[in-house]
Amino acid sequence: MKRILLSFLVLSALCACRREAPQPPQGAPDLPQAEVAAPVPEAVELSDVVETDPRYIIGITYPPAVGKYPGLAAEIKAYSDAVRGDLMEAVGSLDEDAGPVMYDLALEFKVVVDTPQVFAVAADGSSYTGGAHGAPLIARFVWLPQQDRRLTSSELIPDPRAWREVSAFVREQLHAALSQRVDADELDPVERERVMRSAGKMIDEGSVPDAENFTEFEPVAGADGRMTALRFVFPPYQVGPYSDGVQTVEVPARILLPHVAAEYRGLFTGGEAVQ
Repeated sequence: MKRILLSFLVLSALCACRREAPQPPQGAPDLPQAEVAAPVPEAVELSDVVETDPRYIIGITYPPAVGKYPGLAAEIKAYSDAVRGDLMEAVGSLDEDAGPVMYDLALEFKVVVDTPQVFAVAADGSSYTGGAHGAPLIARFVWLPQQDRRLTSSELIPDPRAWREVSAFVREQLHAALSQRVDADELDPVERERVMRSAGKMIDEGSVPDAENFTEFEPVAGADGRMTALRFVFPPYQVGPYSDGVQTVEVPARILLPHVAAEYRGLFTGGEAVQ
């Protein structure tokens, strides 16, 4: 009986100790919290895709060098998955009674710049889901290896007012190219004026001074690896009809530098040294 009573008293004491957790003494300094490391992006495997089906064909190719930047690889994979998803959604909506229809997706990623400061990938292709022609697929991925993140046009030139000068330069180049194309077609004066007016309106509307109209760009690197210009890429319909295809304009560093955010000026020829 004594052993049972003793065991009961010990058990009661233990329970009391657990209920009353020890409190730090007043005035004791807070212990430093352990820093939480930023999550490391999981490796994404980019494998070329070739799919054939009676209803569709898919072909996607990736450059091996992208794999050294997992964050960039993840963004590229997300883009290709999205355009593939759009195609498959269209395939799923096909009417079986409409007869044989072949949809297709062709997409190629290629490295256009590879330096310690900047790594850029161009995505070009098309997706056909009916109609007179396929929809163009145009995307550019500019990666900063030292910061391990993507660079966007709005970050590069953050002041909305600064896009006025960039827009003016781009418009001048696009209008000049339009004039050369029209002259080469040797149109009669009336038709020439109509084409110039119609296409010129598309140029002006598609190059309004807003970063949203200049999201697709790729660096033009000099011999020292620093950027001498940016090549802005415009898909069909943005600054011209489908027949004009993809149009590009190279804006030199001298135009860009006065407006580039201070932390990125060192990436350009004539800018401050990279910190």
